[in-house]
Amino acid sequence: MKLLLTSGGVTNPGIREALVDLLGKPVEQAHALCIPTAQWGHPMCGPASARGFVAAEPPSASLTGLGWASLGLLELTALPTVDRDRWVAWVRAADALLVDGGDATYLHHWLRASGLADLLPELTDTVWVGVSAGSMVLTPRIGQLFVEWSGAPDDRTLGLVDFSVFPHLDLFPTNTMAAAEQWAADIGGPAYAIDEQTALRVVDGRVDVVSEGRRRRFPD
Repeated sequence: MKLLLTSGGVTNPGIREALVDLLGKPVEQAHALCIPTAQWGHPMCGPASARGFVAAEPPSASLTGLGWASLGLLELTALPTVDRDRWVAWVRAADALLVDGGDATYLHHWLRASGLADLLPELTDTVWVGVSAGSMVLTPRIGQLFVEWSGAPDDRTLGLVDFSVFPHLDLFPTNTMAAAEQWAADIGGPAYAIDEQTALRVVDGRVDVVSEGRRRRFPD
């Protein structure tokens, strides 16, 4: 897959340019599926925020409100009850998967349980656009700081990339650079702290930072 890992979505022209480059076509010609599943695992999310994501209301306008040719909804918790051939065809037809935030461990659970995680390596031309937990879930670990789902066995996630992500830098009082430093020390591996104006573009394992804001790589 081609990855665009963000904290707040496609929030500036540089990130949008990176998205268009990954898609190989204008956003207006691309078809996307939006995945709200991570929201159900986080205590600050619920029906209203999930509806806002699907309806492209702020702040989700920076992901689902970009002018896609079409938007579909892919709810991972439903997939085990749907014939696999049906939903796999939906996923393969999409140019992009728009994966919203929430709790990354809950999202990880349902990526595994639904079978979508097993399909990801085959989606070589598909662009994964993650916001917050939707980005973090592809990393090896998210750190206990970001585990909100009571059913999480630990902080491990998919590990499709070899670095971890600290999102929302400076957005919340708790998401300071000092907090990111402590978090990175616990993670013990490569990591990035990124703000809402930063994205990590990953193609064939190569990471490019696209930013009009504040970010930091650990270790420095």
